[in-house]
Amino acid sequence: MADERLWQRDKAEFGSGTDASAGPLSERFVELTRLLLAASTPAQVLEQVIGAAYRVVPGADLVSITLRAPDGTFHTPVSTGEVALELDEVQYRAGTGPCVDAAADGSPGHVRSDDLSDEERWPDFSQAAVRHGFTAILSTVLVPEAKPPRLPGALNIYSKSPGAFDADAQDIALLLATHGSLALAGTSAVSRAELESSHLRRAVESRDVIGQAKGILMQRRGLSADEAFDLLRRTSQDLNVKLAELAATLATRHSELDKP
Repeated sequence: MADERLWQRDKAEFGSGTDASAGPLSERFVELTRLLLAASTPAQVLEQVIGAAYRVVPGADLVSITLRAPDGTFHTPVSTGEVALELDEVQYRAGTGPCVDAAADGSPGHVRSDDLSDEERWPDFSQAAVRHGFTAILSTVLVPEAKPPRLPGALNIYSKSPGAFDADAQDIALLLATHGSLALAGTSAVSRAELESSHLRRAVESRDVIGQAKGILMQRRGLSADEAFDLLRRTSQDLNVKLAELAATLATRHSELDKP
């Protein structure tokens, strides 16, 4: 309980001008800095940034990174949950949304919506997000390249609670994005193609194991493919576990479920 009170106090004091240098949040940033300095590829940096955002930004339930290619297209190389890929993709197809707007030229630095159920700026994205249970979002600009044209990306933080992100959350997200941008600039050059290759490999592996889990549910529950996937997705959200991780557990340990 004492550690929890310190943690809550540190979050409340962060950005308020109070000295919280010895608090848990400051310790998180020290640890993040150490991990980023040890990272040797952009992929490792991005994984550390989204993991830190998920842990330290109050109200964060889902985190992703948006990157932009020289041809102007967007993609999501890393996220803390499969649903982020779908919600980010809705924005990429529409050409608008907090992720896209934060990563656009002339970005204000961050884009925020406190209640997506009443959001008029991005109707397609807002409806999709609310349908998945996410009602607030904060996107902060991220600069993943040290050399021109320095196309900006975005750190995207989703919440299931309306009004979850306040000025302190914005400050923390900005610091995370700044840490990430500096670390990316310091890593050895790894092309976007390599990032996409890594992401594609994980996506293929995830697709295979999700297919196995769907097959198990279809056989044992008499479900259709869509019904099996919906069950996996809902359970993933309820347990706050990545869909691929849940599917892997079911696929590798399904025999244990038969035991009385």
